[in-house]
Parts: sequence; structure tokens; C-alpha cells
Amino acid sequence: MADKLTFNIDTGTGETGDVVIKLRPDLAPGHVERITELAGEGFYDGVVFHRVIPGFMAQGGDPTGTGMGGSEKPDLKAEFNSEPHTRGTCSMARTQVPDSANSQFFICFDDAEFLDGQYTVWGQVESGMELVDALPKGEPPAQPGKIVKATVS
Repeated sequence: MADKLTFNIDTGTGETGDVVIKLRPDLAPGHVERITELAGEGFYDGVVFHRVIPGFMAQGGDPTGTGMGGSEKPDLKAEFNSEPHTRGTCSMARTQVPDSANSQFFICFDDAEFLDGQYTVWGQVESGMELVDALPKGEPPAQPGKIVKATVS
């Protein structure tokens, strides 16, 4: 199984580069499988970060860019774990229904322990966090940053 996910990001502010995420199948095997499957299919290519809240997180993974969409695959069963939501943590977005994660995810800017045990942590940014920090802020941002290409290795 792949152990890294790389998002080549265009911040929308002239900066581009790679955000490398260490995958954690030990924490959330089903979610890691879904993320890598979607990345391999090109699902995330061109998808924007539609919700970027300073001091909290950057959310992406919705092909409609609205926060209301996802993949055509079935929603995932929650794999809540004890991994804390700290800076660089990658976790799945969902509705208020625990088993509703699909393709949307978020990357924490800062510690957000109030999310612990309620959202599925599936990875940790190893490099490129400065690019996540540089994403335009907003819900949605006026000129959102986007994933140019997602690759697994």
C-alpha cells in the first residue's frame, strides 16, 4: 500500500509546490484506501480548497467547490481514532452523521483537539505546510487555491 500522498498545489497567490502527506493506514485503513483510490483516479486534480479558516483548517475534496459534493462512491464508516488534531493533521470532513465521510478532507493549521475522536484522522503533512498556510482564506475564498495533481507513492 502507498505510504505517501502528494498534492501539487497552486495557492492562487502565485505559489505552487508539493504538500507531502504521510498516510496512516494504521489509524484509518478504509479512509486511506479511499483517498489513495480517488487520487489514483485523478478525482482530486483541479479541486479547490473551498473552505479555509485562519487558525483552524483548509478543507477541500469537493469536485463542485461548494462543500456540498463528493465522489460517487458510498460514504465511509467512521474510523475515529485517538490521534490528536494538531498542526498538519489530515482528517476527513463529514456531515453531522458519523458515517458520512466520502471525499472531502481538511488539513489543520493549528491544534484543534476539540475535534479529537469525532473525525477520522488519516494522515500528517510531512512537508509543504507553508503552501497550506498560503492558501487564500474564506468560505469560499474569492480566488481559491487548488490541487493541481494528486499522486500516491
